[in-house]
Amino acid sequence: MKNLLIICSLFASLSVAAQFGNFNRNSPWDASWICVPDAGENAPGLYLFRKTIDIKSVPGQFEIYVSADNRYKLYVNEVLVSIGSAQGDLGHWNYEALDIAPFLKTGENIVSAKVWNEGNLRPVSQFSFRTGFLLQGTNDETKQLNTNETWKCLEDKSYTPLRQSVRGYYAAGAGDKVDMNLAVKGWNSVDFDDSGWEKAKPVFERQVRGMGFMARGGWSLTPSILPPMELTYQRLASTRKTENVSVPSSFPAKKTKITVPANTTATILLDQAYLTNAYPTLIFSGGKNSTLVITYAEGLYNEAGAKDNRNEIEGKTISGRQDTVISDGSQNQEFTSLNWRTYRYVELKAETDDLPLVIEDFYGTFTGYPLEMNAKLVSDIDELNTIMEIGWRTARLCAVDTYMDCPYYERLQYIGDTRIQIMITYYNSGDDRLPKNAINLFDNSRQKDGYTLSRYPDTQNQVIPTYSLWHVSTLYDYLMHGKDNTFLKTKLLGSRQILNYFISYIAEDGSLKNVPGWNFTDWVPDWRMGVAPMAEDGSSALMDLQLLLALQSAVILERSEGSEEFAVLYEKIARSLEQTIRDKYWDESRKLFADTHLKDKFSQHANSLAILAGLATESTAFEMGKLMLSDTTLAPASIYFKYYLHLALAKAGLGDNYLNWLDIWRKNIDLGLTTWGETSEVETTRSDCHAWGSSPNVEFFRIVLGERARSLFQES
Repeated sequence: MKNLLIICSLFASLSVAAQFGNFNRNSPWDASWICVPDAGENAPGLYLFRKTIDIKSVPGQFEIYVSADNRYKLYVNEVLVSIGSAQGDLGHWNYEALDIAPFLKTGENIVSAKVWNEGNLRPVSQFSFRTGFLLQGTNDETKQLNTNETWKCLEDKSYTPLRQSVRGYYAAGAGDKVDMNLAVKGWNSVDFDDSGWEKAKPVFERQVRGMGFMARGGWSLTPSILPPMELTYQRLASTRKTENVSVPSSFPAKKTKITVPANTTATILLDQAYLTNAYPTLIFSGGKNSTLVITYAEGLYNEAGAKDNRNEIEGKTISGRQDTVISDGSQNQEFTSLNWRTYRYVELKAETDDLPLVIEDFYGTFTGYPLEMNAKLVSDIDELNTIMEIGWRTARLCAVDTYMDCPYYERLQYIGDTRIQIMITYYNSGDDRLPKNAINLFDNSRQKDGYTLSRYPDTQNQVIPTYSLWHVSTLYDYLMHGKDNTFLKTKLLGSRQILNYFISYIAEDGSLKNVPGWNFTDWVPDWRMGVAPMAEDGSSALMDLQLLLALQSAVILERSEGSEEFAVLYEKIARSLEQTIRDKYWDESRKLFADTHLKDKFSQHANSLAILAGLATESTAFEMGKLMLSDTTLAPASIYFKYYLHLALAKAGLGDNYLNWLDIWRKNIDLGLTTWGETSEVETTRSDCHAWGSSPNVEFFRIVLGERARSLFQES
């Protein structure tokens, strides 16, 4: 602690770039959703749209809205200007607002878009009504770009979504298979001849039906509150291994030509040196009908299926997400994946036919939510700086247009993960737009009985009741750290419905019992599927404690933003539940709270939440904290739940020892990870990047600085 020089946190107010905001969103929507005639409504495919307009003089602003299903890339005069849409559901389908004036020129201009649908292979987070594209102008001048039958369109037959074979649960969508022999080249240039293209077809026929209200299926549009995602050119660091090809030492750090001989199967293993999210770009020439397979991995696997030290490659093989490209033999062919990939290692495997293939270049374009690090840790302890850096990289890779549990395997926004990720955003950045977006999405996921889904957007409707309770606590966190004074008032109805649902499961003895769903708490090796021990009657200390914490959060929320009547009601229920928990789960002989009323199993988890809920006096909490650190019979918190464990230990008066509790993070570093692994079993963990492990990026400020400040105050 004495080596900690300064820790300060700067919360800056960030604003959207001028060309992306503050438009009149009330202008009439008179553009049509359009599609390619005769293309299947939900068939997998890549669809191209273009329109030429003539501009006599470039205006100061040229504002448009744009959206698509599933996803789009929008170009103006061959320049990529927007990627979207930000994820939502059909009832809250995002459109992006942007000013394309900086990309226009006097005379003819081409505005074009590629829209793709991954069909049944789309990510689990991707909702879809049908393939469609929408562009809407905001005034008479810009409405000349409105999507309608004046747009030209074509299906690009070169693209096929590629089913993936990935170890462990995978939900992140298809790979790209592209046959350059079928690709439409130059399609987004002004001088491209589109005379053979079809007129776009409106998705909906115009309808007029009498009086009253008529609901039609489709998309209900809402403006995205997010800024454009970051796009930054990024080179890979080194070539680690080759087979049947000579690779100059400068590649891939610098653009360098590599020739793969005819009738050869060659592999090149590249190392980014750290995990990243990026759009990979491969440029190649010649080698007609050669096949290039690009494999992306977080780490390589040994014969036992473990990753072990991520820096080591000997005796290991690569497996994971792939793209496939077939060469048409021309010069400077270019492949960039439709969606971004996550990788540290990339293997390029080329199988040539009768002609040699030249790899001209391979690089990435980093992408992610444009979070800025506005907190600064100044320390002469290198380890702390390293932990902070890795934590921030992990948080960034798990934040694009939503937060996500992991960027490689799932890309799903879980409430349990997101609550911690939001706190990292508050403490390290101060930008509350992505937190607000997450809260909106979770609120939109509420089911007819009131509870939220565990993750959202989610087309599989997964239910983790404990995560729905964490959502109420996430609203409390926004109250403490968010910037929008009016935002939470719109979320109180959802909070009340969630609590009403859980209160309905309180039994006569005062405990929650038999709440339906996957009652996940933490990945503890002895707990089946992460579910904490439960009694035969369906009760559990962890369930009762989480409801209590949610009720305590709701009391403060209601007093601040809502209704005193609800606050009083929740206080009454909370007091009753506090007494139930003390009576049922406190074990006087062990001076700890048990996991069930049988008092035969104990965990760091139950005692952490009990301390955070204020169920122990200051002296009792201190003794509990010491036992939680020393008693090895307690079920241990994983890297995820250490967020709550460490917060509880600090509340118990042990926070001055925080820097002694970082062994799991030190183990990650020792094993060569550049982001934090999903579980505490670092050698075999499925995912190498889970931001729920980045809690030190909060605790260096909240606990370490807090203890330091309290110490200085007491000394003075």
